[in-house]
Amino acid sequence: MSLRTLLTGLCLLPALTVHGAEMPDDDAPRQRVTAYYAHYSPDRMLDILQLKNPHISGHSQLAALAWSYRLNDDPRDLNWELEGQLVQHFGRQDHQEFNVLLNARWSRFPWDSYLDTSAVLGWGQSLATSVPPLEPRSDRDERSTRLLNYLLVELDFAPPSRPEWGLVLRLHHRSGIFGLYNGVNGGSNYIGAGIRYQY
Repeated sequence: MSLRTLLTGLCLLPALTVHGAEMPDDDAPRQRVTAYYAHYSPDRMLDILQLKNPHISGHSQLAALAWSYRLNDDPRDLNWELEGQLVQHFGRQDHQEFNVLLNARWSRFPWDSYLDTSAVLGWGQSLATSVPPLEPRSDRDERSTRLLNYLLVELDFAPPSRPEWGLVLRLHHRSGIFGLYNGVNGGSNYIGAGIRYQY
């Protein structure tokens, strides 16, 4: 498959996934504010996502405030969002972190009439105010850098009667993508929960 074909498919994906959906709701919320608190995990991201008994460390935490804006006009099954985050680390890391990312939010599940659910995958850039000491993962990964790739995975739950308020579970991930960023092979994972308000 050529790169051109792949990019064309990605551009058409939103249209294909919403084909036959209900007419757009012009009053649907476009913005979200999310506050969450997370603990550091020494486990790798794929192990955490597969729920392989993830470990939580009490020695490093973060608190984050995020604002996101829905980019597409039709709030159907798949939404695209631009998100910015302000993050404060505590414990073994005490720096600040600034993240900008693009989110893809899938918002249709068969149980939505009982518990309104959405799943989010976000990708972007993360800038730390100092080099995080927890990101090297072994003796071979002796360094990190302030600018790394950022990835988030989120589940959002809300009562159908009050959809503006929700509970979020988030995986907060920084990494060098196997050395792509300044030769950094390490990274960090934080597992957290918080609340969000959409308007």
